[in-house]
Amino acid sequence: MEAKGATGRSVGQLLDGLRAQLNRVLLGKSEVVEHLLASVLARGHVLFDDLPGLGKTTLAKALATAIGGRLSRVQCTPDLLPSDITGFPILNPKTREFEFRPGPVFADVLLADEINRATPRTQSALFEAMAERQVTIDGVTHQLSRQFLVLATQNPVESLGAYPLPEAQLDRFAMKLHIGYPDRKSELELLESAERSMEDRKAEAVLELGDLATLQEALSQVHVEGMLREYLVDLAAATRGHAAFPLGLSPRGLLVWQRVAQARALLRGRDFVVPDDVQEVAVPVLSVRLPGPFDQAKRAIEGVLQQVPVPVRAAKR
Repeated sequence: MEAKGATGRSVGQLLDGLRAQLNRVLLGKSEVVEHLLASVLARGHVLFDDLPGLGKTTLAKALATAIGGRLSRVQCTPDLLPSDITGFPILNPKTREFEFRPGPVFADVLLADEINRATPRTQSALFEAMAERQVTIDGVTHQLSRQFLVLATQNPVESLGAYPLPEAQLDRFAMKLHIGYPDRKSELELLESAERSMEDRKAEAVLELGDLATLQEALSQVHVEGMLREYLVDLAAATRGHAAFPLGLSPRGLLVWQRVAQARALLRGRDFVVPDDVQEVAVPVLSVRLPGPFDQAKRAIEGVLQQVPVPVRAAKR
């Protein structure tokens, strides 16, 4: 029997509703929407590496609304402190006791705008939250939302006053997404829709958090054949010997790649993974671990895919 969400709808119906809302606000970028959904299903965080004004913030807000979650937003600057993200204890003058005041991480979706503007000390405040969905403050561990998701943005052009993300933090992201400029048709539609009410262009809540949990748990029912696991391991090994990859893919990155490929299969209505799923998510999954411009990273990843033979039996299935 197909899994049902908290609202009684099937996995396919939930995904269709979510997909429709995101495509409604980000015109002409259906592939970006599919990648974002795959990362959400795989419980992975996303880094948007793109120029300002292309819809990154709008997409993050739409996602939080569509899943029925709470959005927090942090504008990262050099004077931002770790406690500004995680929260801090504050003295209650009435009780004369310290009480914990939660920070922005205590949300379902955290939008970290221009994350590379924050200092390395502040960037590291997200390590535990992203990896374990919890934060430890003054020796006390506080649990975050089970669906906690970080959507971070960075401008790849401006480097003045920016702090490149360390490899350890980049490895916490499941994907790096590049939105790019919309096509002519989408820009014309955008101008036309600007004449209408802002309410007409906002996303609507189509899921409850219980529905999202159902979708994420459905990933465990997506089968990965042994030959495909070997294919993934061979691809990871190829990155570790490739000149374009400084460190190669980590075991954590390999696990993320498999989960995102399962999510891609689920989005295609299948309960099994095929080589196309692995290949279609390779660029966003691997590019987060590659320095340099997007086009350069894409060419290097495509070279790795061409280097490793595709398992024939899995491809036929």
